[in-house]
Amino acid sequence: METPHGTMSRAIVYVIYDKRGRVDESVLFALRGLRPFAQRIVAVVNGRLRDDARAELELVADDVLQRENTGMDIWGQKAGLEVLGDDIESFDEVLLTNDTWYGPVRPFGPVFERMDAEDVDFWGLTDHPRVELDQSWTGEVIPYHLQSFWIAVRRRMFSSAEWKSYWAGLPVLQDWTEAVTRHEVTFTDRFASLGYRHGVVFPHQDYDTENPSIFNAAQMLDAGNPIVKRKPFFFWPITMDHEASIGKWLLDKVESYGYPRRLVLSSAARTSPPRDLTTDLGMTDVLPDIDVSYDPERPLRIVVVAHIFYVDMTDEILDRGDLLPCDYDLVVTTPDAHRAEAIEEILAARARPGRRTEVRVLPSNDGRDQSAFLIECRDIILGDDYDLIVKVHTKRTPQQGFTVGQHFKSQQLDNLLPNAGYAANLVALFQKEEGLGLAYPPMIHIGQGTLGHAWWGNRPRFEQVADQLGIEVPIDAVSPLAPFGSMYVARPRALRLLAEQRWRYSEFGGKEAYKDGGLAHVLERMPSYAAAENGFHTRTVLTAEYAALSHTALEFKLDELAATIPGTLRDKALFLQRAGWIGTGRAVDFFFMYLRINRPDKLEQAERMRRLATTPRRAVERVKRLLGVSGTPTT
Repeated sequence: METPHGTMSRAIVYVIYDKRGRVDESVLFALRGLRPFAQRIVAVVNGRLRDDARAELELVADDVLQRENTGMDIWGQKAGLEVLGDDIESFDEVLLTNDTWYGPVRPFGPVFERMDAEDVDFWGLTDHPRVELDQSWTGEVIPYHLQSFWIAVRRRMFSSAEWKSYWAGLPVLQDWTEAVTRHEVTFTDRFASLGYRHGVVFPHQDYDTENPSIFNAAQMLDAGNPIVKRKPFFFWPITMDHEASIGKWLLDKVESYGYPRRLVLSSAARTSPPRDLTTDLGMTDVLPDIDVSYDPERPLRIVVVAHIFYVDMTDEILDRGDLLPCDYDLVVTTPDAHRAEAIEEILAARARPGRRTEVRVLPSNDGRDQSAFLIECRDIILGDDYDLIVKVHTKRTPQQGFTVGQHFKSQQLDNLLPNAGYAANLVALFQKEEGLGLAYPPMIHIGQGTLGHAWWGNRPRFEQVADQLGIEVPIDAVSPLAPFGSMYVARPRALRLLAEQRWRYSEFGGKEAYKDGGLAHVLERMPSYAAAENGFHTRTVLTAEYAALSHTALEFKLDELAATIPGTLRDKALFLQRAGWIGTGRAVDFFFMYLRINRPDKLEQAERMRRLATTPRRAVERVKRLLGVSGTPTT
């Protein structure tokens, strides 16, 4: 076959992993982009592969191999080389790559043409500098190496005995750490020491960070890099902050070069912890009070679903709904017929053209607004009558005191529907972004102890319910991305995983179950994860006034906390995490933080005691006897 582009005949082995068995649209886009530069493409799928996904792959690849998910992507490359077999000798070059990047963002052609002219035996797009022992995370010196997501190898090398010996002797890699330490960081050094010449297209010396493929990705695109790594869009935000690497600006850059923004957002939503993703991409919108973006030529069909327990707040709910920039329907849920009659009188007195109203009386108030929405309004979520649902409810939170309760209510409603201009801009977000699933106010922290603890006691059951619903989106470690207070705007399609489950009022367990660990509090934290499972992302929204209040308060809180530990913010966060201060927040956690710092020699034995103890207090007492101490240890 004649080579479509350039002078090299080329085979490509492209490894894919998707735990759901799908093939992401960004993968198909990448393979279509590579197609003109390869005479043969072998797509290797580690793990599950649905029939429809196989059919999509077969349109863009010559061979599709599904294999057991063992050995990470490196063993997937090994399997792809075995598919090529003796036919590998008919190619000048074999490219080993995987699905950890988006592209083509810039054209592939100039890169292949440049490297075709280079007298090398293997080459990569990017490289990583040598890391000395005192800076290494592996416990050993990390040699200079080409990064393994893109390694092209020429015939002199892949025909050699050394090449065949390398793959024959490669152990099964158990996890990402082994893939890095036993293959990626040693591959370049090994073959260079055997006399094989290597090259790199975008060398790290041209940039000012240790890992420019992540932290200088925008500069690399400007220099002609055809791809962008996925990692900058979901990397630990503390590290991204440390490097002043702004994922939002990178996404804007990617889009400016013509790559579809939606491909990044949909795939990243399914594969990233939602809070990490929204933080890296700056998905918080301070919306103006003047309409600057709503398109009246493309109105959306909107329903306001309001759970009204406090009848005297019915007028306020109507006032808020009437701020929307187009006609809307109103569906009210309420616990009993007496309330329903009073609500219907108010609705009748305030009837207006273009607004249909309906009041649904609940058989039970167990689960409050959560059960009312997911059980009584299930038909609305699963139906196709509306483009947007505005979910609100009457909120007072009397158990927290008047001031705190009023602030919580205001934080919700005033950052969702404060005025007509703001409401128009909020709806416009959904007009502009087809993949936007939800929008709601950011996590409340003024008057609330949510920072660092917003899972409270809900995470274990959250994981159970997520598994029950088939949600495989990575779960945020510290606090969930969630509409605390449970008021939001959403596409019905983004919520369908929640509504497809036939919940029963009895599962909500009555009034006493509306607490941490109860189903209502678990489902309050679920919407963004359910949306992300189907590729929808989340934005948080707030007014300029509240943004100023919130930012100022957050800055002061962080400053107070940061003053207690030396080093950068990343140093502080890593210190506390390594000390174990993520978890229940009980005194036992603090005790074990002390132990990790001051008595690491006893840590393993102490952890065994902790697991075997029937209560946290008993665990601490046993460890204190082990250490021969009394009282409360201090650092």
